[in-house]
Amino acid sequence: MSRKTLLTSKEIEIILHRLACQLIENHNDFSNTVLIGLQPRGTFLAERLKKILVEDYNIQNLKLGLLDITFYRDDFRRNDEPLEATPTKIDFLIENKKVVIIDDVLYSGRSVRSALTALQAFGRPISIELLVLIDRRFSRHLPIQPNYRGRQVDAINEEKVLVNWKDTHSKDEIYLVSKNSKKE
Repeated sequence: MSRKTLLTSKEIEIILHRLACQLIENHNDFSNTVLIGLQPRGTFLAERLKKILVEDYNIQNLKLGLLDITFYRDDFRRNDEPLEATPTKIDFLIENKKVVIIDDVLYSGRSVRSALTALQAFGRPISIELLVLIDRRFSRHLPIQPNYRGRQVDAINEEKVLVNWKDTHSKDEIYLVSKNSKKE
């Protein structure tokens, strides 16, 4: 198994600030915009972006929700073991709001499709955008594209993108992991 570093901690920090600035350009003061992090992995990115927007760019009253999509997935009944859902934490309606869905890696597009279905329980938004840290552009099963992307990665299906956050690991780092590596 080989592991190639895609993004270092410093590069991730730069990308997070760029994504925050792009959100500000399109949503100004966020008075009509909410952020929705997809559980479980998109929540680290969503919370980090909220912190940057509030502390570094002085955005006030920014709403962040965390959405679990476990039982909206089209493959949740295909596992041998029962899936455990993560609690959804959305204490506001998205009716007539601009929604930004946030996830760490966009792969097949199935998680985003599930999120679109799950969001219907919270109202009808004016618009929905997608922000991802890593876009695996050649792996899409559905016609879903991000509005905001940190980095685009061309990875084949056997390769995985592994995102480590300093909240759960020793530092922020993103790797491309390959099971079948050729020896040099």
